[in-house]
Amino acid sequence: MRLHPHGKFDNHAQPASTIEVRPLAAAMGAEIRGVKLGAASATQVAEIKRALYRHKMVYFPDQHLSHAEHHAFSRQLGPFADDAYTDGIPGYKEVQPLIKEADDHSAMVFGSGWHTDSPFLPEPPAISTLRAIEIPPFGGDTIWANSALAYVMLSDKMRSVVDMLQVHFSMRDVLTSAQLNAEQRASPIGRLAASRNLQELPDKIVANVRGSVHPMVRTHGESGERALYVDPSYGVGIDGMTDEESAPLLKFLADHITQDAFTCRLRWSPGMFTMWDNRVCLHQAFNDYAGYRREMYRTTIAGEKPR
Repeated sequence: MRLHPHGKFDNHAQPASTIEVRPLAAAMGAEIRGVKLGAASATQVAEIKRALYRHKMVYFPDQHLSHAEHHAFSRQLGPFADDAYTDGIPGYKEVQPLIKEADDHSAMVFGSGWHTDSPFLPEPPAISTLRAIEIPPFGGDTIWANSALAYVMLSDKMRSVVDMLQVHFSMRDVLTSAQLNAEQRASPIGRLAASRNLQELPDKIVANVRGSVHPMVRTHGESGERALYVDPSYGVGIDGMTDEESAPLLKFLADHITQDAFTCRLRWSPGMFTMWDNRVCLHQAFNDYAGYRREMYRTTIAGEKPR
Protein backbone atom coordinates (compact mmCIF):
# COMPACT_ATOMS: atom_id res chain seq x y z
CA MET A 1 0.00 0.00 0.00
CA ARG A 2 1.31 3.42 -0.94
CA LEU A 3 -0.60 6.46 0.26
CA HIS A 4 -0.64 10.22 0.07
CA PRO A 5 -1.28 12.28 3.23
CA HIS A 6 -5.04 12.67 3.35
CA GLY A 7 -8.07 11.22 5.09
CA LYS A 8 -7.19 10.29 8.67
CA PHE A 9 -3.97 12.33 8.78
CA ASP A 10 -4.16 15.09 11.41
CA ASN A 11 -0.94 16.61 12.72
CA HIS A 12 -2.34 20.03 13.62
CA ALA A 13 -0.95 21.57 16.79
CA GLN A 14 -3.17 21.78 19.85
CA PRO A 15 -3.32 24.94 21.99
CA ALA A 16 -0.38 25.52 24.36
CA SER A 17 0.18 28.43 26.71
CA THR A 18 3.94 28.29 27.42
CA ILE A 19 5.43 26.90 24.19
CA GLU A 20 4.95 27.40 20.45
CA VAL A 21 4.35 24.22 18.41
CA ARG A 22 4.84 24.16 14.62
CA PRO A 23 3.91 20.89 12.86
CA LEU A 24 6.59 19.50 10.54
CA ALA A 25 4.76 17.08 8.21
CA ALA A 26 1.24 15.82 7.64
CA ALA A 27 1.94 12.49 9.32
CA MET A 28 3.96 13.50 12.39
CA GLY A 29 6.68 15.69 13.87
CA ALA A 30 6.73 19.24 15.22
CA GLU A 31 9.17 22.01 16.03
CA ILE A 32 8.87 23.56 19.50
CA ARG A 33 9.98 27.10 20.25
CA GLY A 34 9.65 29.49 23.17
CA VAL A 35 11.41 27.36 25.78
CA LYS A 36 14.97 26.95 27.05
CA LEU A 37 15.20 23.30 28.00
CA GLY A 38 17.95 23.96 30.53
CA ALA A 39 15.49 26.07 32.54
CA ALA A 40 12.14 24.56 31.55
CA SER A 41 9.33 24.95 34.09
CA ALA A 42 7.10 22.09 35.19
CA THR A 43 4.27 23.60 33.13
CA GLN A 44 6.46 23.74 30.04
CA VAL A 45 7.60 20.14 30.52
CA ALA A 46 3.97 19.03 30.80
CA GLU A 47 3.07 20.87 27.58
CA ILE A 48 6.13 19.42 25.82
CA LYS A 49 5.02 15.91 26.79
CA ARG A 50 1.50 16.56 25.50
CA ALA A 51 2.97 17.80 22.21
CA LEU A 52 5.23 14.74 22.05
CA TYR A 53 2.32 12.35 22.50
CA ARG A 54 0.40 14.11 19.73
CA HIS A 55 3.21 14.60 17.19
CA LYS A 56 5.33 11.50 18.10
CA MET A 57 8.59 13.42 17.52
CA VAL A 58 9.39 17.00 18.54
CA TYR A 59 12.57 19.00 18.06
CA PHE A 60 14.03 22.19 19.53
CA PRO A 61 16.54 24.28 17.54
CA ASP A 62 19.44 26.19 19.12
CA GLN A 63 19.39 24.69 22.61
CA HIS A 64 23.15 23.98 23.04
CA LEU A 65 22.69 22.04 26.30
CA SER A 66 25.50 20.85 28.52
CA HIS A 67 25.64 17.25 29.63
CA ALA A 68 24.29 18.32 33.03
CA GLU A 69 21.36 20.20 31.44
CA HIS A 70 20.59 17.29 29.13
CA HIS A 71 20.58 14.95 32.11
CA ALA A 72 18.43 17.22 34.26
CA PHE A 73 15.82 17.88 31.56
CA SER A 74 15.59 14.18 30.70
CA ARG A 75 14.98 13.33 34.36
CA GLN A 76 11.90 15.60 34.29
CA LEU A 77 10.41 13.28 31.66
CA GLY A 78 10.63 10.23 33.94
CA PRO A 79 13.16 7.77 35.38
CA PHE A 80 16.03 6.74 33.14
CA ALA A 81 15.96 3.43 31.29
CA ASP A 82 18.82 0.96 31.29
CA ASP A 83 20.64 1.40 27.98
CA ALA A 84 21.13 -1.77 26.00
CA TYR A 85 24.17 -0.56 24.06
CA THR A 86 26.29 2.09 25.75
CA ASP A 87 27.85 2.89 29.13
CA GLY A 88 27.37 6.66 29.33
CA ILE A 89 29.88 9.42 29.87
CA PRO A 90 31.91 10.14 33.02
CA GLY A 91 29.73 11.84 35.63
CA TYR A 92 26.50 11.24 33.73
CA LYS A 93 26.16 7.53 33.04
CA GLU A 94 22.65 8.01 31.60
CA VAL A 95 23.93 10.37 28.88
CA GLN A 96 25.05 8.11 26.04
CA PRO A 97 27.64 9.23 23.43
CA LEU A 98 26.79 8.42 19.81
CA ILE A 99 29.87 9.47 17.86
CA LYS A 100 30.97 8.41 14.40
CA GLU A 101 34.47 9.56 13.56
CA ALA A 102 35.43 10.89 10.14
CA ASP A 103 37.73 7.93 9.46
CA ASP A 104 35.09 5.30 10.30
CA HIS A 105 34.02 3.77 6.99
CA SER A 106 31.94 0.94 8.43
CA ALA A 107 28.98 -0.15 6.35
CA MET A 108 26.86 -0.02 9.52
CA VAL A 109 26.19 2.98 11.76
CA PHE A 110 24.41 3.08 15.13
CA GLY A 111 20.71 3.68 14.54
CA SER A 112 20.70 2.58 10.90
CA GLY A 113 17.78 0.49 9.72
CA TRP A 114 14.17 1.10 10.71
CA HIS A 115 13.66 0.27 14.39
CA THR A 116 12.17 1.24 17.71
CA ASP A 117 14.67 1.47 20.56
CA SER A 118 15.44 -1.79 22.37
CA PRO A 119 12.11 -3.64 21.97
CA PHE A 120 13.95 -6.85 22.91
CA LEU A 121 13.94 -5.67 26.55
CA PRO A 122 11.10 -6.75 28.86
CA GLU A 123 10.28 -3.06 29.42
CA PRO A 124 11.50 -1.07 26.38
CA PRO A 125 12.21 2.65 26.79
CA ALA A 126 9.23 4.99 26.39
CA ILE A 127 11.03 8.13 25.22
CA SER A 128 14.41 8.80 23.62
CA THR A 129 16.15 12.16 23.48
CA LEU A 130 19.05 13.11 21.23
CA ARG A 131 21.08 16.30 20.98
CA ALA A 132 23.50 17.34 18.26
CA ILE A 133 26.96 18.75 18.94
CA GLU A 134 28.80 18.26 15.63
CA ILE A 135 27.08 17.36 12.38
CA PRO A 136 28.41 16.74 8.87
CA PRO A 137 27.99 19.46 6.24
CA PHE A 138 25.49 17.19 4.49
CA GLY A 139 23.87 13.86 5.32
CA GLY A 140 23.31 12.36 8.74
CA ASP A 141 19.55 13.05 8.76
CA THR A 142 17.11 11.05 10.89
CA ILE A 143 13.71 9.91 9.69
CA TRP A 144 10.71 8.76 11.75
CA ALA A 145 7.53 6.84 10.88
CA ASN A 146 4.19 7.06 12.71
CA SER A 147 3.16 3.51 13.61
CA ALA A 148 -0.08 4.68 15.25
CA LEU A 149 -1.23 6.27 12.00
CA ALA A 150 -0.07 3.15 10.14
CA TYR A 151 -2.32 1.04 12.37
CA VAL A 152 -5.34 3.28 11.75
CA MET A 153 -4.79 3.07 7.99
CA LEU A 154 -4.92 -0.74 7.90
CA SER A 155 -8.16 -2.38 6.79
CA ASP A 156 -10.61 -3.45 9.50
CA LYS A 157 -9.90 -7.11 8.71
CA MET A 158 -6.12 -6.69 8.97
CA ARG A 159 -6.47 -4.83 12.27
CA SER A 160 -8.51 -7.74 13.61
CA VAL A 161 -5.67 -10.10 12.62
CA VAL A 162 -2.75 -8.13 14.05
CA ASP A 163 -4.67 -7.36 17.27
CA MET A 164 -4.30 -11.04 18.21
CA LEU A 165 -0.59 -11.48 17.49
CA GLN A 166 2.63 -11.13 19.46
CA VAL A 167 6.10 -10.36 18.08
CA HIS A 168 9.39 -11.89 19.15
CA PHE A 169 12.00 -9.11 19.35
CA SER A 170 15.71 -9.95 19.46
CA MET A 171 19.11 -8.29 18.96
CA ARG A 172 20.15 -11.33 16.90
CA ASP A 173 20.20 -9.82 13.40
CA VAL A 174 21.70 -6.50 14.50
CA LEU A 175 24.49 -8.35 16.32
CA THR A 176 25.21 -10.48 13.25
CA SER A 177 25.27 -7.44 10.95
CA ALA A 178 27.62 -5.55 13.28
CA GLN A 179 29.98 -8.51 13.49
CA LEU A 180 30.11 -8.70 9.70
CA ASN A 181 30.08 -5.02 8.71
CA ALA A 182 31.46 -2.80 11.48
CA GLU A 183 34.92 -1.85 12.65
CA GLN A 184 36.05 -2.54 16.22
CA ARG A 185 35.92 0.90 17.80
CA ALA A 186 34.92 2.62 21.06
CA SER A 187 31.31 2.96 19.94
CA PRO A 188 28.09 1.00 20.46
CA ILE A 189 28.32 -0.76 17.10
CA GLY A 190 32.09 -1.14 17.43
CA ARG A 191 31.66 -3.02 20.70
CA LEU A 192 29.17 -5.37 19.06
CA ALA A 193 31.65 -5.87 16.23
CA ALA A 194 34.37 -6.75 18.74
CA SER A 195 32.20 -9.55 20.14
CA ARG A 196 33.01 -11.66 17.06
CA ASN A 197 36.37 -12.37 18.66
CA LEU A 198 34.89 -13.66 21.93
CA GLN A 199 34.47 -17.35 22.62
CA GLU A 200 31.40 -16.59 24.77
CA LEU A 201 29.12 -13.56 24.54
CA PRO A 202 28.52 -11.45 27.68
CA ASP A 203 25.36 -12.31 29.61
CA LYS A 204 23.77 -8.97 28.66
CA ILE A 205 24.13 -9.67 24.94
CA VAL A 206 22.88 -13.23 25.39
CA ALA A 207 19.76 -11.89 27.12
CA ASN A 208 19.19 -9.32 24.37
CA VAL A 209 19.54 -12.01 21.70
CA ARG A 210 17.07 -14.18 23.58
CA GLY A 211 14.83 -11.13 23.56
CA SER A 212 11.20 -10.62 24.55
CA VAL A 213 7.73 -11.22 23.18
CA HIS A 214 5.36 -8.22 23.01
CA PRO A 215 1.94 -7.49 21.50
CA MET A 216 2.02 -6.59 17.81
CA VAL A 217 -0.45 -3.80 18.63
CA ARG A 218 0.26 -1.91 21.85
CA THR A 219 -1.77 0.67 23.73
CA HIS A 220 -0.01 3.88 24.75
CA GLY A 221 0.14 4.17 28.52
CA GLU A 222 -0.55 7.93 28.52
CA SER A 223 -2.71 8.71 25.49
CA GLY A 224 -4.50 5.39 25.07
CA GLU A 225 -3.61 5.45 21.37
CA ARG A 226 -3.07 2.08 19.67
CA ALA A 227 -0.08 1.50 17.40
CA LEU A 228 1.66 -1.25 15.48
CA TYR A 229 4.63 -2.45 17.49
CA VAL A 230 6.89 -4.21 15.02
CA ASP A 231 10.07 -3.31 13.17
CA PRO A 232 12.37 -4.89 10.56
CA SER A 233 15.54 -4.66 12.68
CA TYR A 234 14.49 -6.43 15.88
CA GLY A 235 11.20 -8.14 14.99
CA VAL A 236 12.42 -11.65 14.15
CA GLY A 237 9.24 -13.71 14.35
CA ILE A 238 5.60 -13.97 15.38
CA ASP A 239 4.86 -16.03 18.47
CA GLY A 240 3.29 -19.37 17.54
CA MET A 241 4.18 -19.15 13.84
CA THR A 242 7.00 -20.68 11.84
CA ASP A 243 9.56 -18.38 10.25
CA GLU A 244 8.06 -19.14 6.83
CA GLU A 245 4.61 -18.11 8.05
CA SER A 246 5.66 -14.98 9.93
CA ALA A 247 8.21 -13.49 7.50
CA PRO A 248 5.71 -12.29 4.84
CA LEU A 249 3.46 -10.61 7.40
CA LEU A 250 6.38 -8.96 9.20
CA LYS A 251 7.70 -7.64 5.88
CA PHE A 252 4.28 -6.33 4.85
CA LEU A 253 3.83 -4.49 8.14
CA ALA A 254 7.37 -3.03 8.10
CA ASP A 255 6.84 -1.80 4.53
CA HIS A 256 3.43 -0.43 5.47
CA ILE A 257 4.65 1.53 8.52
CA THR A 258 7.67 3.01 6.76
CA GLN A 259 6.03 4.19 3.53
CA ASP A 260 6.73 7.85 2.81
CA ALA A 261 3.24 9.08 3.72
CA PHE A 262 3.70 8.11 7.39
CA THR A 263 7.12 9.74 7.86
CA CYS A 264 8.93 12.97 8.63
CA ARG A 265 12.61 13.70 8.09
CA LEU A 266 14.86 15.99 10.11
CA ARG A 267 17.98 17.85 9.01
CA TRP A 268 20.11 18.32 12.13
CA SER A 269 21.89 21.51 13.13
CA PRO A 270 24.40 22.03 15.98
CA GLY A 271 22.61 22.51 19.30
CA MET A 272 19.38 20.89 18.13
CA PHE A 273 17.57 18.72 20.68
CA THR A 274 15.07 16.05 19.64
CA MET A 275 12.82 13.62 21.48
CA TRP A 276 10.50 10.90 20.24
CA ASP A 277 7.97 8.42 21.60
CA ASN A 278 9.25 4.88 21.10
CA ARG A 279 5.84 3.38 21.81
CA VAL A 280 4.27 4.79 18.63
CA CYS A 281 6.98 5.37 16.04
CA LEU A 282 10.00 3.87 14.30
CA HIS A 283 13.11 5.76 13.25
CA GLN A 284 16.40 5.34 11.45
CA ALA A 285 19.66 7.25 10.97
CA PHE A 286 21.40 7.50 7.61
CA ASN A 287 25.00 6.46 7.07
CA ASP A 288 25.60 8.91 4.21
CA TYR A 289 28.35 11.21 5.49
CA ALA A 290 31.58 9.23 5.07
CA GLY A 291 34.65 11.36 5.80
CA TYR A 292 32.85 13.62 8.29
CA ARG A 293 32.43 13.48 12.05
CA ARG A 294 28.99 13.30 13.73
CA GLU A 295 28.74 13.77 17.52
CA MET A 296 25.41 13.24 19.32
CA TYR A 297 24.30 12.41 22.88
CA ARG A 298 21.25 10.37 23.84
CA THR A 299 19.17 9.59 26.90
CA THR A 300 16.37 7.04 27.21
CA ILE A 301 13.41 7.25 29.57
CA ALA A 302 12.02 4.11 31.17
CA GLY A 303 8.86 2.61 29.76
CA GLU A 304 6.32 0.01 30.77
CA LYS A 305 5.83 -3.56 29.59
CA PRO A 306 3.92 -3.22 26.29
CA ARG A 307 0.22 -4.10 26.55
